[in-house]
Formats: sequence, C-alpha cells, structure tokens
Amino acid sequence: MKFLHISDLHIGKRVNEFSMIEDQKYILEQILSIAKRERADAVIIAGDIYDKPIPSAEAVQLFDHFLTELAGQNKQVFVISGNHDSPERIAFGAQLMSGRGVYVSPVYDGTAAKISLTDAYGELFVYLLPFIKPASVRHALEKELKENLPESYQEAVELAVGRMDIDREKRNILAAHQFVTGAGRCESEEVIVGGLDNVDAEVFEAFDYVALGHIHSPQWIGRETVRYCGTPLKYSFSEVNHKKSACIVILREKGNISIEKIDLMPQKDMCEIKGYYQEITALCYYKNINVQNYMHIILKDEQDIVDAIAKLRSIYPNIMRLDYDNKRTQNNQKIDITENIEYKTPLQLLQQFYEIQNNCAMTEEQTLFSARIMEKIWEVEL
Repeated sequence: MKFLHISDLHIGKRVNEFSMIEDQKYILEQILSIAKRERADAVIIAGDIYDKPIPSAEAVQLFDHFLTELAGQNKQVFVISGNHDSPERIAFGAQLMSGRGVYVSPVYDGTAAKISLTDAYGELFVYLLPFIKPASVRHALEKELKENLPESYQEAVELAVGRMDIDREKRNILAAHQFVTGAGRCESEEVIVGGLDNVDAEVFEAFDYVALGHIHSPQWIGRETVRYCGTPLKYSFSEVNHKKSACIVILREKGNISIEKIDLMPQKDMCEIKGYYQEITALCYYKNINVQNYMHIILKDEQDIVDAIAKLRSIYPNIMRLDYDNKRTQNNQKIDITENIEYKTPLQLLQQFYEIQNNCAMTEEQTLFSARIMEKIWEVEL
C-alpha cells in the first residue's frame, strides 16, 4: 500500500504580515497532482491543518476543497489535529466524512482511532493520535485511573500508546503530532522552554511507520521510519535552505518499507540577498533573480537608505524583511547611564547616543539639522 505523508499545512498563516493563502492554494494543488500521479492509496495529514484554533472562512474553504478533491480521487485520507488546531473543530463531521474514506482524529478521550485497511499483503492498521498534552490525558483518564496520571509529555504519550490495541504481527502505522527528542527545530515552530515537550522515539517502537507532524524541516529520528515530512512551504527565513518535500511511503509485507521524497516547488520561494544598495538595485544584479520571491534583504551600507523598503519594492515587490549589516549592527554596544547627564544639552546627549549606536560621530549636516529641530520643538538655544 502506498501512502502520501504531509503535515503542518498551517492554512491561513501570515508571514511578516503577508498572507500565504494563495501560496497554500498553489502547493495544495501540487500535492493533489502528486497524489494522482504517484497513485497513492492514502494520504496522511499529520496535524497543524490550520495556523489558528479558529481559522478564517477562507482557510476552512481551502481545506474543504483539498479534502473533497482527495476523496474525488478515491484516496483514503487520515487527518489528525496539531497543537495549532482546535481538536473539536477538526473533529467536526468526522463520522460523516468517514463514509467517504476521510478519517479524522476525535478529541482525545483515552483511546485513539484505529482504522483497518487491506491490500495484497493482508491487513494493516492506521492509528490516529492527535496532539496531546499531559493535562488533556489526565482529563480524559482521571475518572478511570484515579492515580498514576501523567505529569510529562513523555508519560502522556507512553500512556496513550500503551492503551492502543496493537497487533505486532500486523503492519501498523501511527499518525502523531509531537516533538520527538533529537529533532532539529527552526524559528517558525512553537518552542516550549526547557524542552518539556520532548518524547523519546522509543515510545513508537511498535509501529512500522510513524507519520509525524510538528517539526517544519524534513528529517527522521532514531530510524528512517519515524519521520517528519516537514511543511510544504517555508514559513520563516530560518528555512531558506530547506528543500520542501512530501513523503511517499510504500508498505509491502511486514518489515519491507520504502520511502521516497517528492520535491515541492513553491509559487514564490523565500530568499535572502545581501549587498550594497547601489549593487542590488542594478539591473545586471537582479536580471537573473526571480524578483517575485519573498525576500529578506540585508544592506551593507553604513548609512541607512531613506525609505529603503519602498524604494526596493519597486524591484522586489515581496520584501518581507530588511536588515543592515554594517559597523553599527556588528558592534552594537550596550548603552549605559550617561555620566553628568544633568550638565549636558539635548543635542550633546543625541550626539553621544548616535555615536554609541553607529560607531561614528554625527556629521556636521546631521548636527545642524538636529539642532534646528530641537530649537523648533523646545524653543531653546542649543
């Protein structure tokens, strides 16, 4: 049986105030094409369907379209909620959708959904474990267990997996949305201080393949079959060098699994360019660059360019971020309380502040301009 593993769609996300909805429409259509071309039997969506617990109407409509198209291709679809999702909203209509082969994780109540499938090699099972916290497991099981309730993420996931009726003679797949110890993170992910959300990969030892969500970069942990497929799109500039992909997982007889990564090509990529203003605004520089990409531009000029963002957008319309890399930013100093502050004029204080911030003194023109402004504001002699 052939599965397509995707996760962390974050539909409705905004990055640096840019809506990603059109990019998400584009990449989801590409995923639909891959599912059809690769003749996948099933699609696993391992959490963080939306970027917010209460998604926009546009985000809900896009996901509805995506599920409808997959069902129209006669794909079995397995969906779990992630830490960004509302499990109650994701689970809405689950029983109705299962009639079309779309299986959605219910709100965790002490059990995980278990779906039986059959192929040429016999029966296999798919388990759906939504994102869980110790508190959610305690709430679900406090009446039943009374004591020995989980205090950590490790204990919560161990308990949840331990309650699954797993036949180790069969092939078993788990869809989960947790942080597995050892996974590499990036800026666009939520981080719990101290790594308290860590779960050891050994917890998933009983499963032939673990389709993970939560981490945005594709990677496997412990063994190749415990795998994060990553996001289909880049959601921060820490991901500039990531190669986004979807995973094709083929299960034959027990123990015979092959995995292939299918590259995803965004409508607009995330890129970083660095140079002097005059350099990166020259036609010879940008003529071979896709200027429609989302850009992080780093200027090396020592003096700030007036209205730089607006000027650069005439060439690079999708600038998301502008920074400077110069003496000022390389040698930023901590500003201490100025000695004898009561004996210094506002202009002298400004000059001192400017020199600390920029590692050079104000020019005569800047000094005169500042003095005129201060005189106008305070009507004092400087």
